[in-house]
Amino acid sequence: MGPKRLTLSLMIVSLTACQVGDSGDDGAAAPGQATDLAGATIEHANVLIDLWADGTAAFGIFVPDERPRTEEQRRRGERTAAVYTREGGERLAQNPLYDFLFLNLEGGYDVAAVGAIVEGLRSPIARGRKTLLVRIPPLERDGEDVARARVREILRLGADGVVFPHVRSPDEARTVVSLFADVGADVWSPANPSGEVLAMIMLEDPGAVAAVEQIADTPGYSLLACGIGSLRGALDGDREAAEARNQEVLAHARRVGLPDMITANAGDIEERIQEGFLALLMQGDEADEVIRIGRAAAGR
Repeated sequence: MGPKRLTLSLMIVSLTACQVGDSGDDGAAAPGQATDLAGATIEHANVLIDLWADGTAAFGIFVPDERPRTEEQRRRGERTAAVYTREGGERLAQNPLYDFLFLNLEGGYDVAAVGAIVEGLRSPIARGRKTLLVRIPPLERDGEDVARARVREILRLGADGVVFPHVRSPDEARTVVSLFADVGADVWSPANPSGEVLAMIMLEDPGAVAAVEQIADTPGYSLLACGIGSLRGALDGDREAAEARNQEVLAHARRVGLPDMITANAGDIEERIQEGFLALLMQGDEADEVIRIGRAAAGR
């Protein structure tokens, strides 16, 4: 059997078109479509929302770094600043396999990268509208004021959501939600099914996972996920313990009617879909083939 459908209440609310309430110059994007229980059309610019409302898995990739690297640099594991361009975004926009793109700026925030990828994804040559999620540095690293400013500028540039990694507690989860409210973002959640913006919370530390029930119950956000790689590292490489905690996060996400995102590969993507993960994130040269496997498993 496929994953159970998410229970999303109040689906007869009409679309609110504005993503960021304090900005009057944000353009509307080409919408996707869904129908409410009465048969009326609900239009969402953010294509993931209609997929999840129907309990359908969505597939995406990490936006690839475009900086050329020599074989020697790769072998030595040299770290250099990533490069993201409009042209790179356009190439991603033309791939019909992708429902979303995940721009990882956790290690180094770069607003120009957001603008370049948004421009590429919104190019006239795009094949369908792709959702763009931007991961920023953890809240604890730079503080609330900096995080708030980043949420505001990311959404004003036209991205569809912001990802907060290493959320450590229920208090921090509430703070994350408040930052979106502060900038007037119309966040999609079970309580606000007409929203367009995605607010994603990642739990990557044992203490945070221990508080997953309270964090999951925080109102006003869109996705809950376990950063299983970071969690495994915090658990001294114990894969079994990390996976058990990952499943706890999934169970609580499903309990409150939210999707859960997970990285996947060819060896586990079918299992992850069966388990009920609704956002599958791939990377590397084999990403497209993994997505094809996942789409077939999801009946898409």
